Amino acid sequence: MTTITRTELAARIAADIPEGSYVNLGIGAPTLVANYLPADQEIILHTENGLLGMGQAPEAEKVDPDLINAGKQAVTALPGAAYFHHADSFGMMRGGHLDVCVLGAFQVSQTGDLANWSTGAPGAIPAVGGAMDLAIGAKSVYVMTDLLTKTGESKLVAACTYPLTGVGCVTRVYTDHAVFDVTPDGFAVRETFGDTTVEDLEELTGLTLTDATRDAAAAASTKD
Repeated sequence: MTTITRTELAARIAADIPEGSYVNLGIGAPTLVANYLPADQEIILHTENGLLGMGQAPEAEKVDPDLINAGKQAVTALPGAAYFHHADSFGMMRGGHLDVCVLGAFQVSQTGDLANWSTGAPGAIPAVGGAMDLAIGAKSVYVMTDLLTKTGESKLVAACTYPLTGVGCVTRVYTDHAVFDVTPDGFAVRETFGDTTVEDLEELTGLTLTDATRDAAAAASTKD
């Protein structure tokens, strides 16, 4: 089966973010999305530690050690960027002022529940942090993750077994194998990569999936 790289996946997510959106990119892989946002569109990035108007990662010689995102990675600030108190940042998140957030995941259930902060393993981070505020506060929640764990288990599940970050909050899941929408009927395959089929994905996940790619193709054919 065909898979795409993490950077290719970041570019794929960036292409789906509407112009004019206020967006938060979660800690880890989601921060890569900043590097692929279209230069000719205004998409305003928010960080929970108090910056609105974040740019992409800086070149090594231009790193400002005082300018970081919530994951303590060096970032840039675009012209017109604003800085504010941590509490104000959380007010933006909780108040529904973000259009999109992109988060990582350990598990996503077919009803849109998200588990992304702990597997219960020793040494795991002690608390959920701002992820719960983002998951519930953003208008659309995109998840960026590998489809399978390192041991080959599906991260898309019937019901989450890890501690939840949010309930019924996920809009869409972007994986290295395919893109999935969360619908009232479970996961719908929005897009596959290369020679991967819906049947392949059902075998990997153990779930019954709706083939939205076929429905989209049929609608396009009818329109033509």
